[in-house]
Amino acid sequence: METRKLGRQGLEVTAVGLGCMGMTGIYKTGADEAECEATLIEAVEAGVTLFDTAEIYGPFTNEELLGRVLSGARRDKVVLATKFGFDLTQTTGSGWGLDSRPEHIREVVEHSLRRLKTDRIDLLYQHRVDPKVPIEDVVGTMAEFVRAGKVRYLGLSEASATTLRRAHAVHPISALQSEYSLFERGVERTVLPACRALGVGLVPYCPLGRGFLAGQRTRAEEYPDGDYRRNHPRLQESNFDANLRLLEKLEGVAARARATPGQVALAWLLAQGPDIVPIFGTTRRTRLRENLAATGVRLASCDQFLLDQIFAPGNVAGARYLPAGMATLDRDP
Repeated sequence: METRKLGRQGLEVTAVGLGCMGMTGIYKTGADEAECEATLIEAVEAGVTLFDTAEIYGPFTNEELLGRVLSGARRDKVVLATKFGFDLTQTTGSGWGLDSRPEHIREVVEHSLRRLKTDRIDLLYQHRVDPKVPIEDVVGTMAEFVRAGKVRYLGLSEASATTLRRAHAVHPISALQSEYSLFERGVERTVLPACRALGVGLVPYCPLGRGFLAGQRTRAEEYPDGDYRRNHPRLQESNFDANLRLLEKLEGVAARARATPGQVALAWLLAQGPDIVPIFGTTRRTRLRENLAATGVRLASCDQFLLDQIFAPGNVAGARYLPAGMATLDRDP
């Protein structure tokens, strides 16, 4: 499988990685634990190296799942990425509160190491920027773990270009994780240029628009109570109808390319540059195989251009999150 470099510090991973959030507690439609474990194992056997988790997923149980499945003989074949940054003892209007105090970071990292059953975290992210704690203090604390050999590389998630520059001045940042897809192209304005100027890799999450770009025609209200997609603005009411028209055009491109819509969406993203490593989420081996096959899809330049126009910024209806969720994103004016 093709590999790509994240940053200039030596982190090399496969062109696509596996986001593991959906395997524990996010989707109320249910995830079969045995199938999730089989999916993880098959991903390793297929050559996937980047596996993405976080303390908050579950919470805790996602890291435990990866620790159970990816420890032992599989550990040296994979790059484990996890995240800190929330106060799981409190909730706010947008969910968990933020906490990137140095003492909290130290506590969380040690717990993550134990849950993952490993002596090092390959890529440690701050999950969300905490406005109460200077990013210099956050990255300085993260760097302590690098010097101690407990963390190999550092990353940020949903950070602005300004925050990224400040962080990178303290310690090299290898990767910035942010939502990026045909469905969400906000990083193209300032964040992606800043990444490239600094030599920071971009790890897009939700590259399939929470399943919508893979052809999943499910309205927000059709999801069960407790499923976070039920509150996703782009899947609600008239927004869904408008976005469905975009999906139909994507399906037309996919038919010409003899690929699935999800494969085309991933191929479009991979073609944005060799410094981009999408992490798709799935709980099933069938979807894993489909998504991995996207690395072999090559879009005609005319179709690449057409998709750029169909999904141009402003054409997608609805916001990424509800207002409370949008407030947690660190963005430049």
